[in-house]
Amino acid sequence: MEWIPTSLFRPFCSKTCQLIDLGEWADEAKSIPCGANKDQETIKLPDFDIEDIEAMLSEQSEDFFKE
Repeated sequence: MEWIPTSLFRPFCSKTCQLIDLGEWADEAKSIPCGANKDQETIKLPDFDIEDIEAMLSEQSEDFFKE
């Protein structure tokens, strides 16, 4: 296999190898590491009070969802 810019399946040697690699990613056999603890990277969303949300929505104009 010649590794040249015009190689059709570069960086793979063939379509078969390309599909095998794609299948491994799709089956999650391969993954990009996200750190020791995924939960530490989760963004904490603020707590919302349902009554505040309802009050905000009631202040919207009547034609808000109309075209």
